[in-house]
Amino acid sequence: MQEMSIFWLRVAVALYSIGLLHAILTVLHRTSRLFHAALGAFAVATILHMVALIEMWVRLGHLPVDNFFESISLCAFLIANVFLFVYWRYQFESLGVFLFPLVFFMALVGATEFPVASWTNPGVRDAWLKLHVVLVLSGYAALLLTAVASIVYLIEERRLKRKSARALLDRLPPLATLDNLITHAMGLGFVLITLAVIAGSTWAFIESGTRWIAEAKIVVSLATWAIYLLMIFLRTSAGWRGRKAALMSLATLGCFVVTWAAHVGLRPVLSQ
Repeated sequence: MQEMSIFWLRVAVALYSIGLLHAILTVLHRTSRLFHAALGAFAVATILHMVALIEMWVRLGHLPVDNFFESISLCAFLIANVFLFVYWRYQFESLGVFLFPLVFFMALVGATEFPVASWTNPGVRDAWLKLHVVLVLSGYAALLLTAVASIVYLIEERRLKRKSARALLDRLPPLATLDNLITHAMGLGFVLITLAVIAGSTWAFIESGTRWIAEAKIVVSLATWAIYLLMIFLRTSAGWRGRKAALMSLATLGCFVVTWAAHVGLRPVLSQ
């Protein structure tokens, strides 16, 4: 019974990933023709998720909320049902950009409660870890570009409001160009960071089971990704552009600086 419940949950996670793909395409291209396919897969995944929860409930004899993994899986299921109801009632399609990735990651974490076979090839293990590192660094580079463009945007906006004329500032790109750069860099950074989180979580799960999930740096990383996801949603769906988007991108960069510090470790630096 336990093996079947986790099997159905992992199948649900695979189907939830189509929603993540839809969100990524929407962020990169501002539109996606995958929504209806993603919505169908999401609905089927929710049913399979329910089957997994019921089987686990029957096995345990009570609602499966005994630990973090069971609780987050149940939360993902409830959020999925809320989204399906909201979409059925209000046709709020853009909400999927935020909830599809969120439900996918919550269900993914819930599906890691039980271990899998360890690495059979050391080369694949090392390559997977290097892929994670490359994706993280590339995502940070895109986010840094977003932050630089945001700073320039704020400077240019202030100059235009004050109608000041300086030779150096006159060479700054127009606000529309900067806003467009922020949009593309932000979207690319989100995609890279998301893939990095997936690769890193998969590597850690195979490497050490579930011990990694309780580490403070992992919690900080996932929280930072959630903030990034919120920023993407506000920009693509709620229309946050211009000054609001620039300020939020700088705040998100600050969160990633904290995440980087949590992984690298500040204690050796502070002890000098």
